[in-house]
Amino acid sequence: MSISRRDFLAAGAAGAGLLALPSSARTILRPKPRKLLVLGGTGFLGPHFVEIARKHGHTLTLFNRGKTNPDKFSGEQFNDIEQLHGDRKSDMKALEGDRQWDAVLDTSAYLPADVTRSAKLLASRVKQYLIVSTISVYAKNDAPNDETSPLAVLADPNVTEVTGETYGGLKALCEQAAERELPGRTTVVRPGLIVGPGDNSDRFTYWPARADRGGEILAPGSAADPTQFIDVRDLAAFLLATIEGGRFGIYNADAAPGSLTMGALLSECQHAAKAKSSVTWVPADFLEAQKVSPWQDMPAWIPARGEYAGFGRTSVAKARAAGLQQRPLRETVSATLDWWRALPEERRAKPKAGIAATRETEVLKAWHENSKAKP
Repeated sequence: MSISRRDFLAAGAAGAGLLALPSSARTILRPKPRKLLVLGGTGFLGPHFVEIARKHGHTLTLFNRGKTNPDKFSGEQFNDIEQLHGDRKSDMKALEGDRQWDAVLDTSAYLPADVTRSAKLLASRVKQYLIVSTISVYAKNDAPNDETSPLAVLADPNVTEVTGETYGGLKALCEQAAERELPGRTTVVRPGLIVGPGDNSDRFTYWPARADRGGEILAPGSAADPTQFIDVRDLAAFLLATIEGGRFGIYNADAAPGSLTMGALLSECQHAAKAKSSVTWVPADFLEAQKVSPWQDMPAWIPARGEYAGFGRTSVAKARAAGLQQRPLRETVSATLDWWRALPEERRAKPKAGIAATRETEVLKAWHENSKAKP
């Protein structure tokens, strides 16, 4: 099945030892509290990082525009969180001066000029600059990538519009900008598709929400097709582990390759759902003929062949050795569905990803008629 890079990208006793220990042991051996600065912090990943960092006793300062979820950390229970407002593009006065932090987490790095501006301002006052990047930085996906794989290169490195075609290349330049300003003190984490409670993209949420509606579910390819994504809570824990463990360098952060399949995902979604459902697997070629697109109409799925032969097999060996944990798929599906069910009805009525219900019915009908017509 054909899919453009634009479609796919528009579509990712130190820390390791501590995460493997029982909670009682972590309490005893937990590293000393640190002063952490978060650029962003109120969207999807940020709140999960803030939650776990607070539990570990760290002091948090958030810097953002105050426009995304402005009331996220309002109330007396959040008096321990310092909140500074400004715009990293034009107004960073709130971060000027001689204040110091042990580490800064940059969750909103999309343009290299923005990263250069913030990294330059903070370089002399932070020990570690942790930037959240993406596995979309890799130039190709025709084979499994690891942290040494070639990166995407933009034809125009000065482009400022983030699109499906420029996203990966711009993220690669953001990584380089941070390292240039803080050589040897930068940590780059490249997640895959980030999923779980709070994900406003619906790219993963479509599947548990679809199972919750019941009926016949259109499923892409085969149950054995690989997929790969990371629970936002596991990512947040790993980000904190790199800070607590003083780890620098580059890490892919995703599920272990081969650990997830579309069949396992749909099965867990059915288990968590209230309604009864059945799953009909439709081959990739038929979906292509019906103009059902991978990734958008069928989220978290791309046929692992041709230029996407490496899909679902990104190496995370380095991150797992550094403490990256992967919770059971059932926990991710259940928490995501609970979050989805709690959203307003008008929001749930307009999912941002996945095939429309009427279109799904049409494709299923066409598939069954095609199957009957075969001798």
